[in-house]
Amino acid sequence: MKKHSRSILLFLSSFLMLVACKEAPKKTIKTEKIAFTKEGTLTIYKAQTDSVLTTLDIEIAETDYETETGLMYRKSMAQDRGMLFIFPDVRQHYFHMKNTEFGLDIIFIDENLKIASFQENAKPFDETSLPSQVPVKYALEINAGLSKKWLLEVGDRVKYAKE
Repeated sequence: MKKHSRSILLFLSSFLMLVACKEAPKKTIKTEKIAFTKEGTLTIYKAQTDSVLTTLDIEIAETDYETETGLMYRKSMAQDRGMLFIFPDVRQHYFHMKNTEFGLDIIFIDENLKIASFQENAKPFDETSLPSQVPVKYALEINAGLSKKWLLEVGDRVKYAKE
């Protein structure tokens, strides 16, 4: 009888271990799509002629969270949109493309609202540091290739208005 009880006990403990070790079904975490929220407009002017090169609807990143997140976790952005970063200080600023799913041009703008430098065709998901190279107060992210298409140059100026 003892041998029979031992066999049953061994069987039950093996069965319990098998059931307890069974993997739980994987849970899928769904994140909501981040929608563009128009918070203002931004116009870019050619320095030499003062003619309008383009006008964009913009989102504005001012808080630490907005500045750190930027355009992360978004699939794309319309050609007539951008994100303007307004920094609390004038200094050299650095960007990266971590968790950013589409290419960007980053236009660095000084405190006088003049284009100071560029980082063109920043690659999706690339964590390489992208510096402004000079002290700036603002940065504008637009779709990759638009800086070249619009023939932007250092010295061109911008004007923005919050809504």
